[in-house]
Amino acid sequence: MAWLKDPEGEGHPKIGLTYRLLRKLNRSLMSTWFRELDIVDNENMPHEGGIMFVAWHPSGLIDPVLLHASLPGKLSILAKHTLFKLPILGRLFSAAGALPIYRAVDSDDPEKTKEKNAIMLENAGNEISKGGRLLLFPEGKTHSESNVHRAKTGAARIMLMALRNAELNGHAKPNLIPVGLHYSNSQKFRERGAVILERPMQLPEIPPVVEDQEQQILLDKEWVVTVTESIESELKRASLSKTSWEERRLIWLARSVVHAERAIQSGEKIQRPSFSESVIGARRMRAGWEYYNAKNPEKIGPLVDKSKQHFAELESIEATPYDVAAKPEKPSLFGYIGAIISWFWVASWMLGLVTWSAILGNVPPYQANYLTMWQMKKRGVSESIHSTLKIGSAMIMFPIWWIFVSLAVTVIFLATESPVYILLNKHWLLALFTKINPVVLFFILLIWWPTSGRLHMKLYSRLVRNWRNLKRWKNWRRNESHWHELQNRQREIGGLLIKLGDGLILPGDEDWSEPFTGDDDYQNVKSRV
Repeated sequence: MAWLKDPEGEGHPKIGLTYRLLRKLNRSLMSTWFRELDIVDNENMPHEGGIMFVAWHPSGLIDPVLLHASLPGKLSILAKHTLFKLPILGRLFSAAGALPIYRAVDSDDPEKTKEKNAIMLENAGNEISKGGRLLLFPEGKTHSESNVHRAKTGAARIMLMALRNAELNGHAKPNLIPVGLHYSNSQKFRERGAVILERPMQLPEIPPVVEDQEQQILLDKEWVVTVTESIESELKRASLSKTSWEERRLIWLARSVVHAERAIQSGEKIQRPSFSESVIGARRMRAGWEYYNAKNPEKIGPLVDKSKQHFAELESIEATPYDVAAKPEKPSLFGYIGAIISWFWVASWMLGLVTWSAILGNVPPYQANYLTMWQMKKRGVSESIHSTLKIGSAMIMFPIWWIFVSLAVTVIFLATESPVYILLNKHWLLALFTKINPVVLFFILLIWWPTSGRLHMKLYSRLVRNWRNLKRWKNWRRNESHWHELQNRQREIGGLLIKLGDGLILPGDEDWSEPFTGDDDYQNVKSRV
């Protein structure tokens, strides 16, 4: 995946070396954490003016780290001030451009907290007005629920200050951009993720400046409330918000059925879409779902019940809609043998230098991290911050271990009394390794451990895919008549969903027009009849 380029030219703050290094670290972490990562709709990025990015907050530290890695330019992030008190992590937050936000629940002096926040919000507004970029999570806290929580007013208040300052000083108008965060499972290693950059929000005209202070407060408050409500609505649309994870799961599976059925009807080979393509497909499915729920719920009720029954049956046999759609008419023994050979071929590559280096450089800190998380879970730490703790402790444990093991291996290779040094010097070619400068070898090893870990993860991902394919072939060769029944039912469901969807103008269609800021997708869906 190609990371977005930083903006250049006047009006864009310069990015220092420390920030670049920390962002590079975050990008390395995210590339390792996710097996697939997409950034979509970067053409929505304006070329002029400061930007405030707003996103929902479903996954603890994963969210700001991913967005810090993904969003271009020098990014400031608002984070609760207690995080800055953490050893090491607090310094990293500051160096990465984070700004402390003071919450009343974390303080014994509400008035002082309010005063500090007012100063911080004013500084953030000034920075955005001059072309700076800020990331903010308007919900105010992380959570593990399927829908967006009520947005707080901080984002709108900062934006009002930024717009006023930009107008007063003749700067380009700042922009407010919602960001959709989507994970196949953010709490698990090597899952998939997508960052969707939405269009800049259309904001109402800012209130005029009047002499009456009380009237000014009322005018500003009315504007802030209106924009906050729009931000909340935009986040719900950008995140495909639903009232329950079950509804989100049904939408996601139904999207998969439609994708497979369209391929079958067009005579094309069924291929898995990228995660970002899947997110866009789910957006279309959600828009249609909400439209019929509002206009004609009886029309989709029986189809929803049939879909639930079908997906429950697939789950009972550990199959997916893709497995059903991609099943060949007669799964041959040769295909099954081919799947076995493919798995063994990838497994054989995992026994080389890359894997052994990855084990030495990454397994000890990984296990230490696992034990830390096990202890945290025993103490009843909330599930919503598991990924935060996992990433946070990894950022400490892995570098410390890499430094230690690099020093140890350097000594083992270059100390004249070391058995390895003596053994290498028995052959003229291997003896060349003992002539390497110790400092150079140390830094080569320091870079090699994380590199070998990432290479190993790529091999591991291929091994998992081949293992799943092997299980798929094994399932296909069982109970042929049952699979035939599943295929017929799935094709029936897919055909009905396509018929319903083709009767609507949905997101992504040529004649689709984006809803006004604050409106949901389904409010702009129209019938073609």
